[in-house]
Amino acid sequence: MNKQTAHILWFKDIRKTDIPLVGGKGANLGEMVSIGIPVPDGFVVTAKAYFDFINSTSIRKKILTELNDLDVDDQDKLMRASVNIKTAILQAEMPRELSEEIKKYYLELCGETDKLVAVRSSATAEDLPEASFAGQQASFLEIKGWQNVVKHVQKCWASLFEARAIFYRVTNKFSHMKVGIAVPVQLMVQSDVSGIMFTVNPVTNNRDEVSVEAGFGLGEPIVLGEFTPDQYIVNKKARKIVSRFIATQTWQTTIAGKKVPVSKKYQKVQKLTNKQIIDLTEFGIKLEEHYDHPQDIEYGIEDGRIRIVQTRPVTTLVNKTANVVIKEKEGTKAILEGLAASPGVASGKVRIVKEPKEISKVREGDILVAEMTNPDYVPAMKRAVAIVTDLGGRTSHAAIVSRELGVPAIVGTLNATKMLSNGEVITVDGRSGKVYEGDITKVVEETSKSKIDLSKVKTATKIYVNLAEPELASEMAVRNTDGVGLLRAEFIMANIGTHPKKFIKDGKKKEFIIKLAEGIEKFAEAFNPRPVVYRFNDFKSNEYANLKGGKEFEQDEPNPMIGYRGVSRYIKDADVFEMELEAIKIVRNKKGLKNLWVMMPFVRTVGELREVKRIVSASGLRRGGTFKFWMMIEIPSNVILLDEFIDEGIDGVSIGTNDLTMLTLGLDRDNEKIADIYNEMDPAVLWSLERIVTTCKKRKITCSVCGQAPSVFPELVEMLVDWGVTSVSVSPDVIEKTRSVVYEAEKKVLSKKGKDNKDKR
Repeated sequence: MNKQTAHILWFKDIRKTDIPLVGGKGANLGEMVSIGIPVPDGFVVTAKAYFDFINSTSIRKKILTELNDLDVDDQDKLMRASVNIKTAILQAEMPRELSEEIKKYYLELCGETDKLVAVRSSATAEDLPEASFAGQQASFLEIKGWQNVVKHVQKCWASLFEARAIFYRVTNKFSHMKVGIAVPVQLMVQSDVSGIMFTVNPVTNNRDEVSVEAGFGLGEPIVLGEFTPDQYIVNKKARKIVSRFIATQTWQTTIAGKKVPVSKKYQKVQKLTNKQIIDLTEFGIKLEEHYDHPQDIEYGIEDGRIRIVQTRPVTTLVNKTANVVIKEKEGTKAILEGLAASPGVASGKVRIVKEPKEISKVREGDILVAEMTNPDYVPAMKRAVAIVTDLGGRTSHAAIVSRELGVPAIVGTLNATKMLSNGEVITVDGRSGKVYEGDITKVVEETSKSKIDLSKVKTATKIYVNLAEPELASEMAVRNTDGVGLLRAEFIMANIGTHPKKFIKDGKKKEFIIKLAEGIEKFAEAFNPRPVVYRFNDFKSNEYANLKGGKEFEQDEPNPMIGYRGVSRYIKDADVFEMELEAIKIVRNKKGLKNLWVMMPFVRTVGELREVKRIVSASGLRRGGTFKFWMMIEIPSNVILLDEFIDEGIDGVSIGTNDLTMLTLGLDRDNEKIADIYNEMDPAVLWSLERIVTTCKKRKITCSVCGQAPSVFPELVEMLVDWGVTSVSVSPDVIEKTRSVVYEAEKKVLSKKGKDNKDKR
């Protein structure tokens, strides 16, 4: 069986590495089955089926047309685009072969009689540590009959373009055409009790504690925050319940989707037995150890048997305001209390929102107050400085999204929407769960410090930043980075605005050199003595042509990506390259900024490397203790002949994952017809990355990665650290996040080495 071409896979055939094919939910379900976790059986309609569907119809064109230049902050336009795309997907006919295949798998899953199943969405960028897609796509419960399953699979596809999902992808910089959607179909559990478990305390970030929430009936109302569940905190080491919050529950949801009352006798009782709480904790610890990351787990208990229906990484461990609390002084009393859901303190005007269509009421700096939230509230949640809800627990939508956004939140207050008034100024203390009248943030004080302060922590693996704009140099230099791993020449030249050859033609070479040197100097000076690795310009011919005067000097090429670019230009037409070398010498020699290094892009052959080194050396720039000469690796020939390139004499390499992925898979990621195939986690690309890193380690030269992949895939960063990469260079928005991933990965590698050495003894 070829997984990559499969339209449907059983859970038992799926592993956690299959995220590009089955999404986060699907991959985790398969992985849990493989390690013996009790998971209700099922199958996944893969993302390949979805991509084949939109590519075999006019849907792709419709999506691109509707979303081109869409202003997602314009609620009316966003909703209109969403409706148009969803309608097109639902009206299109599913391929007959696929509907027949779904029928076959459903009947085999059910046996002799049709059974109720859950049909859930699983986006292929979902449930990754760097971004929670919680609730962005649809899930459907109590679905029965294969025709209905087929119908709801298509509804899941359509939900990829809910207004909230479009908004979320745009604001989190996910490409609409690269995020696919798979659909797990799973047998329903008639839960007597169900809920959510975090293997870390979600409010305090205490990794020594497990948080278990529970309610009678199905767990969907807990996820949606429709009622406040019980919460139990368990100490991991002692396997001891250290605190209990018993909620009053007056109704529950049955497997038939009905809300039924809970008898008065049971409304105020503890929902789980102590043994069940500890048994759940054991499963949680097993999953956390397996994934080596805190987990957010959904479970159900039927006839006393625990069933785990989902696990995903906790994405909300860092909060900017987590270390501040209100210090109550005389006369300061809380006017409202609830469950602390996201730590921090904020003050602002109350904006009560009764339904999603009212979210435009919430402006920057307001406090969102609602009965509960759902994904439609996210645009308003992003504008709010704090969030307060009547209902919900610490794992409800409001709580999870608040922690991800880094805003204080209190849930389960029962009557915030009744007690508070629009326009009233309040202060929210998300750590204590208290709401105060007026603005009392002046009595805020620092309390405990995080165990890991990512603004100061150091790692053996260097964390560099990719930069382009000189204006950002000073701002980025104060961040916790070890230098600039990729300084793009193209952006500095674009700011100059005129084709370099026009400067030469007009007799203004010196003017160009000075402008370029000034741009480079800003980076070298700001980061000194940390290294700044300048990548010589790698404009493609079509990009050069866009500069002023460019059309005079550039020829049209059928495929600029593999055309006249990189080192080939420097050798065949050295005029521009020599001006760049002069600018480098000004910064290094006249300005005394010896932290400036250089890097050669797109080096096709060993002979090209040899020749460009000769030109650099002839200019007076020679490799030495303070001048490092790096080469980009972005062509398969660089991987195949890496030892030969190293033999020519280089100090390090930097892997450009963008071009390397395109050229390994033979595609242009900017071509919408094949962009969905582009995948930096493709096995062929991973094979190349491992070979590069391990070869560099063996040959004792530095190895960095500066493409987009480390910014998008934290799991890749862990692999790179394990293989022995010396640095990772990422975009500014993920510096701290990557530092954290590297920190944890290095601890894991050291622990593994320690265990291996112990075993050898």
